[in-house]
Amino acid sequence: MTLDVTEQVKLLKRGTVEVYREDELAQRLAEAAKEGRQLRAKLGMDPTAPDIHLGHTVVLRKLRQFQDLGHKAVLIIGDYTARIGDPTGQNATRPMLSPEQIEQNATTYFQQAGKILDMSPDKVEVRFNSEWLADLRLADIIKLTASMTVARMLERDTFEIRYKKGDPIGIHEFLYPLMQGYDSVAIKSDVELGGTDQTYNNLVGRDLQKLDGQKPQIVITMPILVGLDGVQKMSKSKGNYIGVTDSPADMFGKTMSIPDNLMENYYTLLTDIPVDEIKVLCDPQQTHPKEAKVKLGKLIVQQFYDAPTAQKAAEEFDKIFAQNQLPEQMPEVEIPAEPIMISKLLVQCGLTATGGEARRMCIQGGVRIDDQRYPDPAAVVTPVSGMVVQVGKRKFAKLKIIEQPI
Repeated sequence: MTLDVTEQVKLLKRGTVEVYREDELAQRLAEAAKEGRQLRAKLGMDPTAPDIHLGHTVVLRKLRQFQDLGHKAVLIIGDYTARIGDPTGQNATRPMLSPEQIEQNATTYFQQAGKILDMSPDKVEVRFNSEWLADLRLADIIKLTASMTVARMLERDTFEIRYKKGDPIGIHEFLYPLMQGYDSVAIKSDVELGGTDQTYNNLVGRDLQKLDGQKPQIVITMPILVGLDGVQKMSKSKGNYIGVTDSPADMFGKTMSIPDNLMENYYTLLTDIPVDEIKVLCDPQQTHPKEAKVKLGKLIVQQFYDAPTAQKAAEEFDKIFAQNQLPEQMPEVEIPAEPIMISKLLVQCGLTATGGEARRMCIQGGVRIDDQRYPDPAAVVTPVSGMVVQVGKRKFAKLKIIEQPI
């Protein structure tokens, strides 16, 4: 990608909350071009959750922009800091992860991040911060802690809230931002990316680099993506997320469920559509909201699959919702031809996670078998081959009878 420095800064600023500092970013880009070197753009992740959703991809997409401009993404897997647990956004002490959990989660995270990042050896460098943090001696740690005051630490709202409430704050939690900041010193990062919840930690990295005699990294903060409910941040635990490993049908269907007022935000943070075009797409006087949402859904699916798959997902959605037809493909569940309660059938088909959820869906009128509504979770049915079980608007299963051994 060949752009002058002004155009590069404009591209990299798109969708950001803050750039600390913009003039330094322009200068660093110009210096890199003149010296013929890659900037080192850092993203530090503690592998506390193995699965990536679209909320995580906001910052990963920004990192990819640096790669497309010729720079190197330095992905820090925080295997060492994960043993502490990032206190960001937490009003209680977080449990430490075991080395086995860390390794498993890091592997999954790395595989899924590869759906967004260019994983070519010249474009990405993957490091584990245990490489340098595990070798720190007590004298090194004391020197590191001397660079920060307790008063400065308590500027963090989560620490301040807990301190005022009299809740315990572990000394080890104070070490977290220092250790994350030290990562920047160790890898000599030029830029660090993160969500707004990481601003404090990332600015600590700038301070530590200055003390070490390095040029301080530019810190770019990205907004927290609002989830499908239109209220809370996207989170797997809240069930308001789109996962990067979701099926095309689920990705498209979930996108179609977002409130209209989120579309501009999603277009800006999750696509490369030009800003002027986004304004037209999100203006109901110029583009019907459904048309804009269909385009958004296809763009999101295409990022993780391909254009034909995205088109098919859109057609399947239209067939099910607009034409009230069954999907062409649905999971087939093998089951004996024995009477079974509806609530147990839904769990066995994998359409609900628990019996409680199954009962709730029945009572709310969201369960159909062969297009007949079943509001009573205690009702009993006898499965037959080809029977179609439906929960909500997007979950289907087709039954296949298996012979029971005599």
